[in-house]
Amino acid sequence: MSTRAERSHVEVSFVMPCLNEADTLERCVAEVRACIEAHQLDAEIIVADNGSSDGSRELAERLGARVVAVPERGYGSALMGGFDAARGRFLVMGDADLSYDFREAYRLIERLRNGADLVMGSRFRGRIEPGAMPWLHRYLGNPVLSWLERRLFRAPTSDFHCGLRALTADAYRAMELRTSGMEFASEIVVKAAVRRMRIDEVPVTLRPDGRSRAPHLRRWRDGWRHLRFLLTLSPRWTLLVPGVVLAGLGALLMGLVLFGPRTVRAVTLDVHTLVIGSLLVLVGYGAATTALAMRIYALVEELGAPAPRLERSFSVFTLERGLLAGAALTVVGVALIGVQAWSWWLTGFGPLDVSQTMRPTVLGATLAAVGIQTVLVSFVYSMLGIPRRRGVPRR
Repeated sequence: MSTRAERSHVEVSFVMPCLNEADTLERCVAEVRACIEAHQLDAEIIVADNGSSDGSRELAERLGARVVAVPERGYGSALMGGFDAARGRFLVMGDADLSYDFREAYRLIERLRNGADLVMGSRFRGRIEPGAMPWLHRYLGNPVLSWLERRLFRAPTSDFHCGLRALTADAYRAMELRTSGMEFASEIVVKAAVRRMRIDEVPVTLRPDGRSRAPHLRRWRDGWRHLRFLLTLSPRWTLLVPGVVLAGLGALLMGLVLFGPRTVRAVTLDVHTLVIGSLLVLVGYGAATTALAMRIYALVEELGAPAPRLERSFSVFTLERGLLAGAALTVVGVALIGVQAWSWWLTGFGPLDVSQTMRPTVLGATLAAVGIQTVLVSFVYSMLGIPRRRGVPRR
């Protein structure tokens, strides 16, 4: 980490992640220097080397860049290593493959000077040169993922995955970024959005990269890592809402046939509907309780948006209350099943009238399963919520 005295002399740190970029590194550094000289910036150039074996590190040193060795592999790891070593109060990041023109970075820096915390380059509002972006990325991958991220996190940007972007060093420290791979690009925007940071956007140009080898980006693997990261941080829409809908539908179906068959027009619903309703209740309840566990974990680890209502619930929820609620449901469910077993015993374990005995048995089994699930997740919630209770007096 750089000292405060060192940081005070540098306004901008240009940080380039580097893994075998000898083909293009010299021209990238030249474009950064052109930006620095054209706008008289107090700046430094950092090459965050991720274990190059093609002489990139030695080349960067000859070009006068600061080389930061980052042993942990990955796009995010390299950038975080470079950011940690940066002395500037503004951080500009861009790929070292000539796909971005660092001379355009000054417009991003101006936005930071005007108060933005994060400034995103936008290739879709700028220019994409022929051959710079595969058709699948341009018309499907990037637009779909960016749309999903805007819907889930309300981030005002048209291009979540643009590699040329800038942020303040204070914003970087506040974000507490974690991801080591390509999903780092999404994490920056998501963290800025959920922390209510100011996000600006500037059109930039995307050029065909100048590498003589295949890109580090793996289309499907890295696309899935982005999607996985987003869905994990948004259990409300991936689990909670679908779970509540399923459980509600299941409860409705069970209620319709709980006391006997029901005919709607030409359709007769009976115990089979009851079983399906029970299944929906169990699946929906499991999804909803899992979503809450994920949300609590995200809060504890400061990965997602603040959730004041959920935090306040910890003043009401206790492990003991959860256990009592779960135990009560389980006892009622087991009692319903027990009554049917007792009736069966009285008949000498003979044949049963399924249309009559199945209804309380399915209801009992459902209540017992929900109760046991409640007991189990109460332990999980209590364990995850321990850090949130720091400073909260015991009652």
